[in-house]
Amino acid sequence: MRRLFISVLLALALTAPGAGAAVADAGFVLDRPLTGAVTRGFDTLASRYAAGHRGVDLAGRAGATVASAAAGRVYFAGSVAGVGTVSVDHGNGWRTTYQPVRATVAKGDVVGAGDPIGTLLAGHCATACLHWGLTDGVDHLDPLQYAATPTIRLLPHGAMPQTPPPLAAARVAAVGGRPVAGRITSGFGTRRHPVTGVVKLHDGVDLAAACGTPVAAPADGVVVDASFHAAYGFRVRIDHGAGLQMAYTHLPGLEVREGQRVAAGERIGRVGSTGLSTGCHLHWMAWRDGDLIDPLTLGR
Repeated sequence: MRRLFISVLLALALTAPGAGAAVADAGFVLDRPLTGAVTRGFDTLASRYAAGHRGVDLAGRAGATVASAAAGRVYFAGSVAGVGTVSVDHGNGWRTTYQPVRATVAKGDVVGAGDPIGTLLAGHCATACLHWGLTDGVDHLDPLQYAATPTIRLLPHGAMPQTPPPLAAARVAAVGGRPVAGRITSGFGTRRHPVTGVVKLHDGVDLAAACGTPVAAPADGVVVDASFHAAYGFRVRIDHGAGLQMAYTHLPGLEVREGQRVAAGERIGRVGSTGLSTGCHLHWMAWRDGDLIDPLTLGR
């Protein structure tokens, strides 16, 4: 009953984007995965694309048991960019994340609130601490706002996250035939994957750009796929005719739909970092008659 009362209060108090309020309305309550003090809090950001600390750090010691903050199913257990990571899906569209952790669970395991999911590793702080996050894969919320005994913080006026404006019919200029302006950080060809460490074909070109940068269709076309993929994150694939298709991946969300016609220069999304990504960038792919090609060759 006490938890339900707290959840109702949170639903009234929080003004984060709608999905966050829905979490509170559903009676979503989190237990702390460690008992240590908060050494660094969540940064309340002006927008979902701004730089900041998207989680909280809890003091601990190396080897301490890390517990799941709520019941759910293990979504990921492994290493991300060399950092031990566990993520638990709570069945309401939101996941809690824990780093750096040596997992004692595997993907697909069902866990209850307070069940051990791993042990804390050293390295995140000067000694050891846990970085604990709450995300739907795009947006991030302060997990302490959903704790059984929430931490209350006073925020300056206007500091709560704002939902970006809709992108319908927006147009930007494709630069030099590319979907975004930015330096090439990884070209088409064989490389060692920065997240998995596996040597394999890099099936596109990575263009560096800040999260939130508009992505433009380089040519007219029809959207043939707009969906989420574990590796690519949110991806939009467009048929540009004459056997040419191109895809734009790691987007923060989907802003066009399958079957939609787009014009050259029309904004089809924004740069993000969803899926297996080490940071904000656009992974740009191309196919000619079904075969993967280097998209940079298209302007030659």
